[in-house]
Amino acid sequence: MQYAGLATQMIAALGVAIFVGYQADKKLPWKFPVLTITLPLLALAFMFYKILKDSKPNNEK
Repeated sequence: MQYAGLATQMIAALGVAIFVGYQADKKLPWKFPVLTITLPLLALAFMFYKILKDSKPNNEK
């Protein structure tokens, strides 16, 4: 049950990252949507890091 809400958290994090990146890219004069691409990738990297950190056995003292 520890990971029951993980998919929902990942979808929510990606949705927020895409929304924020899209809104920020609309205000910037760049032609390429840098933040719309970068922020979701950073969110995924953070979520995978969190999963790996939480699933690592705690036998280290």
